[in-house]
Amino acid sequence: MSDPDYLKLSSHLGGVAGASAILGGRVRYGIGMRYWLAIAFGAITAVTAVGVAQILSGRTEQAFREHAEEIALGNAFFAARRLPPLDGDRQGLRRAVNRIATERRLALFVFDSGGNLLTPERSAQVELASIPEEGQARYQALIGQGPVVKSYGEGGATLVAMQLGPPTYPSGALVAYARRPEFAAGLGIAREKTTQAAILAAILGGVAGLLVAALITARLRGIASAAAAIESGDFERALRPRFGDELGALAEIIDRMRVRLRDSFSVLESERDRLHRLLERLHEGVLTVDASLRVEYANTSARQLLELEGDELPDPWAALSLRALAAKLFEPDATAVHARVAPDAEHAYSVVGIPAGAEGSAAVLVLTDISERERRERVQREFVANAAHELRTPLSVISGAVEVLQSGAKEIPDERDRFLEHIERESARLGRLARALLVLARAQTRAETLRLEPVELRPLLEQAAEEARPRVDVPVRVSCPPHLAVAAQPQLTEQIVSNLVDNAAKHTRRGEIALRARPLNGGVAIEVADTGEGIPAEEREAIFERFYRAGGRDRDGFGLGLAIVREAVRALGGTVDLESTPGRGTTVRVLLPAAEQRAA
Repeated sequence: MSDPDYLKLSSHLGGVAGASAILGGRVRYGIGMRYWLAIAFGAITAVTAVGVAQILSGRTEQAFREHAEEIALGNAFFAARRLPPLDGDRQGLRRAVNRIATERRLALFVFDSGGNLLTPERSAQVELASIPEEGQARYQALIGQGPVVKSYGEGGATLVAMQLGPPTYPSGALVAYARRPEFAAGLGIAREKTTQAAILAAILGGVAGLLVAALITARLRGIASAAAAIESGDFERALRPRFGDELGALAEIIDRMRVRLRDSFSVLESERDRLHRLLERLHEGVLTVDASLRVEYANTSARQLLELEGDELPDPWAALSLRALAAKLFEPDATAVHARVAPDAEHAYSVVGIPAGAEGSAAVLVLTDISERERRERVQREFVANAAHELRTPLSVISGAVEVLQSGAKEIPDERDRFLEHIERESARLGRLARALLVLARAQTRAETLRLEPVELRPLLEQAAEEARPRVDVPVRVSCPPHLAVAAQPQLTEQIVSNLVDNAAKHTRRGEIALRARPLNGGVAIEVADTGEGIPAEEREAIFERFYRAGGRDRDGFGLGLAIVREAVRALGGTVDLESTPGRGTTVRVLLPAAEQRAA
């Protein structure tokens, strides 16, 4: 059968259940586009009509309700103005209520300020007990929250409760209940007309959709025929658009594609090169592997990170098998895999694996160096712990001074001044401590470079000795040449000395504490020596670890003081070491650059 005959047959079959396209010499049968497109148009029209009907119905019902409530509220206000005083003749009040209820076609019930009914329980053929939510509405009216207006049954019944008398001295409450069955009937007629209009709109939309779909499918068949000729290699058959709409633009594009198809291969080549350049610029390592775990492609970041040589996927980490992770990506039900590996304390990597999908395709591995991010997160956690630990001492001193002042010391001038000096000194210490912790955190996260300046040590050591709180019989001695200075950050240097002195004072029961500073090996050594119980040799390596407390030491602390010292010294570019003899004492030595060397 020739192509024109085949297309004619397809056209006839498409009207019933015929062929919809020719792909690769095979015919696919199904419902013609003219029908499912018409169904789609009809469905959209129907949904829109139903939505509009719902909106109109809702707004109509709301309008009926509001109108009924306005009428009922107006009648209730009229009745309230026509009522005689509640403390007058009870029979006159009932006659007035009956007259007004008859005139205004509503049931009226009057209550005194205590909520007692002053009129009969039945009015205008309505029992008071049958009115829904009457008690709650009456209560709200009596306490001044009225008027309360509620409608029921699509506006067919309306409840109004309002206060009688002035707001400051209310005399009672009026409950009015009006039945308006004509509102419900009118609403039903409006809904019926709206439904009929929606059905008619849906039918008209379906018919219009069928006509539009027939026109569209006829034009699409011509475009499909030209595309099939291009697919078979016939680039001489021209396709000319009849109209300047979207389908005409599509026909024009397909005709241009016929001419430019030969150029598409060079375009694909260019796009491949662009993708290659993009992947090479990424900081993340990207590589693809086949089912035999051979690397098909790896960008520069991936080759550097994995030290890749050849095309065999390596296993660079002991804690995570990269080859095992890649092998899982070729399983039938494989999903994306995310793993984290930290080969040492300074490095951490994130590995994301994307499954191969179809058989014969490659899996993708994305490697990201997250060392800096995790370093920042660790420093943030450490900052909170450091702050909690270091702020404890000055806060306890301030709290103790306040308690003593409140217990009577504030009446003694000398004692009051002494404790106020304590509070002032510890408050200043709190400020310095907060600044030091923030500087240390920023330095650890490498958010900024520390600004080093000459820091004279003798005043710093004397201040630390003055603020130290050792036992009564333990003196603190300072030995430092005049004008000896280090190149450091003032707050961090103060924090280092303060933590070392506090640690020594805490663990020295007898003897003395010595604070020394001297030139050493081209730098300046700051030493804090005590005569305490000392530290066993097996614990000296771990004494600077966070939250570590040597046996018998610092039972009330958190094990953070020396850890903070080590981090601060590292941030300043110095070193710290410890010498200790059990039973004889401990010496901690901090070596920092001399100020003269830093200036040179």
